[in-house]
Amino acid sequence: MASNKDYSPYSDRDFSPMTEKQTLPLNALIALVVGSMVGAGIFTLPAGFGRATGVIGGLIAWVIAGIGMLMLAFVFQTLAQRKPDLDSGIFAYAKAGFGNYIGFLAALAFWSSTCVGNVSYFVLIKSTLGTFFPVFGDGNTVPAIATASIILWIFHFMILRGVKQAAGLNTIVTIAKIVPILIFIAVLLFAFKLDVFSANLLGGQGYEAESLFAQVRNTMLITVFVFIGIEGASVYSRYAEKRTDVGKATILGFLAVLCLLILVTMLPFGLMPRTELAALRNPSMAGAFEVVVGRWGNVFISVGLLISVFGAFLAWTLFAAEVPFMAAKNQIMPHFLTRENAQKVPSISLWMTNIVVQSFLIVTLFSQNAFTLALELASSLSLIPYLLVAGYGLKLALTRETYERDAPNRTKELVIAAIATLYAILMLVAGGLGKLQLSALILAPGTILFFLARREQNRKVFTFGEWFIFSVIVIAALSALYGFATGRIVI
Repeated sequence: MASNKDYSPYSDRDFSPMTEKQTLPLNALIALVVGSMVGAGIFTLPAGFGRATGVIGGLIAWVIAGIGMLMLAFVFQTLAQRKPDLDSGIFAYAKAGFGNYIGFLAALAFWSSTCVGNVSYFVLIKSTLGTFFPVFGDGNTVPAIATASIILWIFHFMILRGVKQAAGLNTIVTIAKIVPILIFIAVLLFAFKLDVFSANLLGGQGYEAESLFAQVRNTMLITVFVFIGIEGASVYSRYAEKRTDVGKATILGFLAVLCLLILVTMLPFGLMPRTELAALRNPSMAGAFEVVVGRWGNVFISVGLLISVFGAFLAWTLFAAEVPFMAAKNQIMPHFLTRENAQKVPSISLWMTNIVVQSFLIVTLFSQNAFTLALELASSLSLIPYLLVAGYGLKLALTRETYERDAPNRTKELVIAAIATLYAILMLVAGGLGKLQLSALILAPGTILFFLARREQNRKVFTFGEWFIFSVIVIAALSALYGFATGRIVI
């Protein structure tokens, strides 16, 4: 979550420039929530759900994810009101609630998830182009990675020159996101076949042996990534014309996006058998649309996706560069990351971010399913700070801190924080031990940044409890390396 008091143009995904005197009406806040949440992921959901579940399992997954993420949104809103002084990002709550190293881990995990998320954008771009240019394959061939690398560094040097996000670009990207999706939904409603939909209810032909529990579990982690950005209205709460609009915008924007997601994932089950749906290449929305309207449909969805993804990549790069910058301002990352260039771009943080993205891009050359790996790893990493935010909200309610004069709301907010915490834990479990081990491969070596920061400040690196946490992370990372060596973990 970006700063509420020290806004920087590099601290959020939204494209609209703002000043201190501007305010946002309710409809603008709703648009912000929708724009933050609707990204590239929705274009890949039809095949993702086809591989994971049937209709019933998918609906159950959406109910669980919808309730869990809505509770998390309420926690963000509550913390913004109860801890207005903690305005330095999603990691500030973790630091305040659980100590410096936990705050650092939240910052590192969130930053890493944005880096890996940017890799998934590149893979999806190249996979989309691979439909028309076979040399790009599924986005993880040598030509695909080379092209993605060129684009990455073009964007990098553009940002270093101080490129600002223009309102016109925001309008184009928003239209590119929403219009193809709405047309897709309208056409599939017209082409909907009830008998095909009914055959896919419990899993579909060829999936009879799958239990409903397994289908739901397989689907849950897919739902996490598409909800990232739900905190959008809370990020801009200080710009709201009325404070109560923040909660309204979060709920209305979330429900609007949830409806889009459910329709995009459920309607294709009424178009083709699950086996065919699961086999669609990404972006699978384009493939499903092509089945109904012909080749032009694939091109139409693909062009909309490319415009959307390029815009989202620029915004997420700015956002990713801001996280280490703000963490360094909070003294949990080294001071050198606070350096800005003449255009007020956090240049060192940007270099570190894009070098990491480049490294992840190279790793995708050796992955059997690069996009799925990037998506699931980004989801697992983002769940770590989300869990800590929910946990901090739960801690405040349990200890009654800030509730001295507001006891009536404590029970309600305690329940909300408990549900959000439980949901984040369930999502981490659903992701499986393998994804947590992969996350440890990032968090363990990344701790060197925390070590450098503490040495700069002449402070003790770890408390006893932090030594224990660090040891667990190192063991998990070593276990992952052993898994790679023995073939037990395959990417």
